[in-house]
Amino acid sequence: MLLLVQLRWVAVFGQLVTISVVAWGLGVRLPLPWLLVAPVVLTLINLSSLPMLHRGRAPTDRQLFLALFVDVAALTLQLSLSGGVTNPFAPLYLLQVVLGAILLAPAYAWALIAITSLCTAGLSFVYHPLYLVQMSREALFTLYLQGSLVCFVLMAVLLLLFVTRINQNLKARDSYLADLRQQAAEQVHIVRMGLLASGAAHELGTPLASLAVILSDWRRVPIFALDADLAADMGVMQAEVERCKAIVTGILISAGEARGEATIRTTLRTFLTEVVDSWRATHDQVAVDLTDLAGQDPAIISDTALRQVFATLFDNAVEAGARHVQLRPAIARGVLGITVADDGRGFAPEILERLGQPYQSTKAQAGAGLGLFLLVNTLRTLGGTVRAANRIGGGAEVHLSLPLSALALGEANRDA
Repeated sequence: MLLLVQLRWVAVFGQLVTISVVAWGLGVRLPLPWLLVAPVVLTLINLSSLPMLHRGRAPTDRQLFLALFVDVAALTLQLSLSGGVTNPFAPLYLLQVVLGAILLAPAYAWALIAITSLCTAGLSFVYHPLYLVQMSREALFTLYLQGSLVCFVLMAVLLLLFVTRINQNLKARDSYLADLRQQAAEQVHIVRMGLLASGAAHELGTPLASLAVILSDWRRVPIFALDADLAADMGVMQAEVERCKAIVTGILISAGEARGEATIRTTLRTFLTEVVDSWRATHDQVAVDLTDLAGQDPAIISDTALRQVFATLFDNAVEAGARHVQLRPAIARGVLGITVADDGRGFAPEILERLGQPYQSTKAQAGAGLGLFLLVNTLRTLGGTVRAANRIGGGAEVHLSLPLSALALGEANRDA
């Protein structure tokens, strides 16, 4: 529909120029008031079509057919007032037929062919003859050839513009479909990884519980309790086992399989503080700074997957040699933006070019490169986006953007 509107503007301009040249340049007497009805009507139709274009809804075949029918009717009116089929611009009907063949369903396209054929036949009998100045037959024929040349150039230019734009639309559609297929393949990959992780978590749950019980029993054995070093080692082992159990529980919660786990309600500032403190507890060699939210602290639901997103970013920063990480959250117009910046080596160019694709990593080990892949898809699931770049002064910067409504407490959750 947008293409038809653009072509209609070109048609209105061409009609006005042609009428002006013929009436005042060649001195041909024309019924100007009636001839000007067509461009005025086409202008009003274009202006009335603007709300439909702004809504962004795809037009139906009936709407496109009616739009082309209006153009055919306007052309028929002008030709009937300027010589009928003897007018050198009569072949412009072919332009409407070609547009209909490209845009419309076969039934509507054949209907348009029938209408233009009837209009052409009717103009052979019903038309207003042109009152030309006294010219010889050769001069009239030359004038007709000149008009035919202008008509041919006009049709060729309009068709070229239209077909070029159609090709651009087709390429954009193919690119969009390719992106959808890529996302579908990534979703399948994520589902498989989720099933694998869920299965592994279930399998690990039993031995971890057994280890926790055994260590608890050992710590009560007198001979072990009297050895300070051994007791300290068992304490560390107990803490690591509990950490492993917490990780397994988090995996099951993310997969929706944990039993008896209530939804955790919190605030954004508390959530980010807990994320930073939890990660910092096992990485005391790296400084993590969390900037304030400037007084904003909306209520949210603590999302386990989002916690893993930040853990992935922090871990990647450490692997890149970072010793200082900044977490800068900001809220604007209902969108939560979080920038994670570090002073490490930054991203390799090939990683930035293929951000979010699986197995894109500079680490020479099997299965590497899934962290950023899961990060991008987690944000995509929440309706957000991820941008990454290298900082000018050194280091990397990742910007996460997602609607705050994806984490906000809904009415159902508030009532729960």
